[in-house]
Parts: sequence; C-alpha cells; structure tokens
Amino acid sequence: MQNQEVYDELVAKFEKQYGCKPAAVAYAPGRIEVLGNHTDYNEGYVFSAAIDKGTFFAVAPSEDTKCSLTAGDFMETVEFDIANVAPAKEMTWQNYVTGTFNWLFDGEPAKAGKGWKGMFLGNIPLGAGLSSSAALEMCTVLALCKLYGIEKDKTTLAKIGQKAEHTFAGCPCGLLDQASSLYGKEGGLVKSDFRYCKFENVDLGPTVAFMMVKSNAKHALVDGAYASRRQACEDAAKYFAGVLKHPVTHLRDVSCAEWILYRGGLSETTAKRAIHPIGEDERVINGAALLEKGDLAGFGSLMFDSHESSRNWFENSCEELDTIVDAAKAIPEVLGARLSGGGFGGSCCLLVKPEAADKIAAAITAAYKTAYGDEPTCAVIKPSEGAHLV
Repeated sequence: MQNQEVYDELVAKFEKQYGCKPAAVAYAPGRIEVLGNHTDYNEGYVFSAAIDKGTFFAVAPSEDTKCSLTAGDFMETVEFDIANVAPAKEMTWQNYVTGTFNWLFDGEPAKAGKGWKGMFLGNIPLGAGLSSSAALEMCTVLALCKLYGIEKDKTTLAKIGQKAEHTFAGCPCGLLDQASSLYGKEGGLVKSDFRYCKFENVDLGPTVAFMMVKSNAKHALVDGAYASRRQACEDAAKYFAGVLKHPVTHLRDVSCAEWILYRGGLSETTAKRAIHPIGEDERVINGAALLEKGDLAGFGSLMFDSHESSRNWFENSCEELDTIVDAAKAIPEVLGARLSGGGFGGSCCLLVKPEAADKIAAAITAAYKTAYGDEPTCAVIKPSEGAHLV
C-alpha cells in the first residue's frame, strides 16, 4: 500500500486515543496542476495528476451524538455535537472535516443520528500548493460514507468537499483539487472539463516524470488575492456576454482572438486577468493533441507559456516561483515548468527526464540559494491512483 508507514502511524495513534480500532479508513492523494490554471471556476479545461503523497482519515462510530476529531500530526482534538456543526474561528484546520460532514448530510448533520471519532494524518507538504485541504476533504467524505452506509458518485463527493471549502474554510475554490484527488490514475493525467464535470485519464508515458519544487514563499489563498481574480473573471465574462454575438456564460466561451478584438472595453486589470484562463483553455486543448502524438517537448513548451501568462497577465506568481522557472528553462532535461495551483507562493511543477533528477534539483537549488540564501525542496512526483477506501 502506498504510504504504508503513515497508515500504520495513524492506526496506532487512533487506537491509543480512542481505545478501539477504526471502522473505516480512507486515503486521498494531493494533486499537481500540470496545465490549465484558474480555469475550473471559468468552466474550462485542466490537466492535473494525483500525486504519491496524501492523507488518511480513520473513523469509528460513537455511542451518542458527540463527535471527536484529532489532527494526528500534532494530536490536537476538538469535540462537538452533530446538532452544532459550524465553522470554527480557532483551530481552523477542523473546518475542512466538519464542513465536509455538514454537506454530506446536505447541511443537516443532525440527521446522521450518531456521532463519530475521527483522526487524520498525511504526508503532503503544507503550503506547497499540493491541495492538502482537498485531500483531507476527500478522505473524510469517503470514510464517513462508509461509516454511515452512504453511496454517492465521485463528482458529487468532489462537490461536497468544494462546498466545505467555500462555506467553512472561506476559500471560493473551483472543483479541480477535489476532482483530481478522486479521479487520479497511476502513470497518467486527469483531463477535466469543468463545464460538464467530465473527467478522463490520459497516459503520460514512462519516459518523463514531474518534479515539484517547493519555494519558501508563503502560500495562502484565503487572503483575498484568489477571490479578487475570480471576481475579475466573472466581470469579464459579463462584459463579453454583452458584446459577442454567441452566448457567453463563462470565459470558456471566449477565444483569444475575441479577447484581442474586444479587450478595449475592459479595464486594464480586468483584461489582463481574463486572458489568462482564456489562453489556458487553448493550451490544454493543444496539449491534449500533442500528448496524443507523443510530443512531450511540445507539451512542455505549453507549460512554460502558461507560467509566463501567470507572471505577466494573471499576476499570481511571485519572485521565488519565477526564479525556479527561469532556472528550469536553462536545463535541457526539463521539458516544461510552471507554477502549480492557486499561485502567490507554493510550488512549481516541472516536466522532467527522471534520470536527470539529481542534476536538475542541484541546478535549481543553486540558483535559488544564490537569489534568496535558502534552499527549495525538490521531489520527483509519480502520478498515482485517486482516493479510495483502505
């Protein structure tokens, strides 16, 4: 089993904390976003992959309506009743779990009848932009479905986690993170179409891998930067709906050529924000065609283009991420590189020849250390299976 040592540690801590074995354990991986940045809430396309690091959630029934939740890494515990589930202002890590529980029962968790004892533990680096929050939501919902005998399809489960993120954690995320965690496949990418919530797996081939390079720039999305960009995209879509002859509900419906023709009616900032997801959709469609032909170098060049769009148009990059991508461009064994996830810190995703991993890590570390005096964290990532019951 993947991440066996984390599972073993969780089960041992659970039994010591609660004096019983878990009735259900679920695992959910983090994700890397490979191409298609901030397109999910614009009803666009994304290439992503589930990674080989993740989070386990263990749960057992309680005898009454009380719930007890423990964070297995620092062994903090919160307690609440199923009749009193609400966003917490302290120890806010609990909101990803309690929000998921709340929306699994459509906002009426008292209908669960009885409470539970839960604990989670994972090995996704926090603040790296690898969606540790979505992984926690997805392993929570799978374990609770098992505990309560509930059956729901994967897309519905993803939307439950998304709603928890919106209403309990306060981040207006799209569906990318949860869907990637659920639909991942070993050795392949997840191609997502967020208009129709269609998810398909695309083989990547054995000659390349990904390298995540975690900057030391603080990664935070709940501070308004994410929300302001989402609002700009919505404002731009409303504008284009008024000037284009065909129906427009989201930026997915707008082409780069149309943006060039009509951008003058937008403020400079809104126009810059809008072209990023519009261009990303076209890059994902082109990338799918390149992968079908086995053109990995061409696919990688789209990743470099994507980062330039983040840097110049959407402005969700930062100096540290730019330094990593600029260093990557100079290394022949790196086929592509871009920021991964919401941006504003976190990590870069590199498409690499795995046999050169040590050389690539050394070169990027040297460039980063020269610029900032400290070292990033480099790790080869294998696309892996999606969330499942253990």
